[in-house]
Amino acid sequence: MSIEINNESAVAVDEAALLRLCNHALGVMHVSAEAELNIVVVDEGAMEQLHVQWMDEPGPTDVLSFPMDELRPGTEENPAPPGLLGDIVLCPQVAEMQAETAGHSTLDELLLLTTHGILHLLGFDHAEPDEEREMFGIQRDILLSFATIDRHGA
Repeated sequence: MSIEINNESAVAVDEAALLRLCNHALGVMHVSAEAELNIVVVDEGAMEQLHVQWMDEPGPTDVLSFPMDELRPGTEENPAPPGLLGDIVLCPQVAEMQAETAGHSTLDELLLLTTHGILHLLGFDHAEPDEEREMFGIQRDILLSFATIDRHGA
């Protein structure tokens, strides 16, 4: 798995934890070990520009996903083919505000947002109630299994 993390923000981010999460999430979703994923961490100004440019929405947002090869989840017997999964852009300042509201750490929020971004890259959405239930259920399962594995070093 080729995962590149580029922190262009002024905020220190636990890139090792993000990398472990990405490997875990992509493994759970049976994405090819030859797939490529890029994560860029940006400040609020850069995120606001992207948010306006791509979503026509004002202000910075927490995460944006830019799929490339339209890969979809695979199965254990038939993993997703190799390819360029796409780019995830994170804004740690927005994540920090959301983490305070949610009552957990900024790292936990960044892990949630990264998982959310990966699922969007794999074609999941939450525009409709049934889509939201499915996507958020998978997101929760990935985060819970990651927390268990990461905590126990398994």
